[in-house]
Amino acid sequence: MSAPATAGASLPDGVVDAAIRWSVKIDFNRAAPETLAAFQQWLAADPLHRQAWERVGSLRGDFAKLPSRLAMSTLQAVDSRRRTDGAGRRQAMKLLSLAGIALFAGWTARDHAPWQRLVADASTATGEQKTLRLADGTVVVLNTDSAVSADLAGERRLITLHRGEIMIATGPDDEAAARRPFWVRTPFGAMQALGTRFVVRLDDGRARVSVQEGAVELHPASGNGGAIVRAGESRWLADNGSEIAETHGFAEGAWVDGVISAQDMRLGDLIAELARYRSGRLGCDPRVADLPVSGTFHLRNTEQALHFLAQTLPIRLTYRTRYWVNVGPAADG
Repeated sequence: MSAPATAGASLPDGVVDAAIRWSVKIDFNRAAPETLAAFQQWLAADPLHRQAWERVGSLRGDFAKLPSRLAMSTLQAVDSRRRTDGAGRRQAMKLLSLAGIALFAGWTARDHAPWQRLVADASTATGEQKTLRLADGTVVVLNTDSAVSADLAGERRLITLHRGEIMIATGPDDEAAARRPFWVRTPFGAMQALGTRFVVRLDDGRARVSVQEGAVELHPASGNGGAIVRAGESRWLADNGSEIAETHGFAEGAWVDGVISAQDMRLGDLIAELARYRSGRLGCDPRVADLPVSGTFHLRNTEQALHFLAQTLPIRLTYRTRYWVNVGPAADG
């Protein structure tokens, strides 16, 4: 048996991150057999993994005395703080102390700690995009601040969207004896792809489904009000049904190419979209929110997009800090 890791021993940041994520998956979720098997493989792969697990475990014993939601919030908040503030290993372990629980439980309550990333198979941070190529030939592109899980075992293929937005181009599933149905699950219901390319985006209380090719059949969680979304259409999927989604002035799925392609889009809506790709707060004054905007705006440089808007519209950018920006009228009064 290996000796417990000492407080002063150096552990790589990535190893500590992994130990925290495994704790969330195993201690505060009902782990599937394959998850437990993957954890055992990770644990045995490197002595440093066991050291990190033991170190996190020394704190998990105290977590057991607390409500599980509060304990989980602390672990989730550590991950969020590490990602947003760049906190190092020593700071991460400090944040795991019981003295930090109240502070970071409050942090997660404000929805700034995306816990979904910790229990997903793949995820992205704010401003990041990622492309997954699955064994069945399906391509899944994750947009900013998104999280998904994939299950290709059995008689159906399933993608679970935990957070954010994805584009899916379903694969031919050539290795299977017969092409298996392809499903996407969201908190508000599920959908079956009928040989297609489509975008799914989670919103407050519903999901927006936009189809570029083929069709998607919607199945609300209540079992009522299903619908088929065809190429060129968008619909909202909610617990109790579905309805046509209003146009919002930009091309669905253009983010896959790294841009927002706007056509007579409200400035307020454009600012809200750009805010998804930036850390901090980006707001728009109601007095200029209805200004129409057209153009192509690159998501990898939102600062450049903001300055372009300030040069072409009667607006002014006000910076309280680098991470707190407001878009308002060029001149008040």
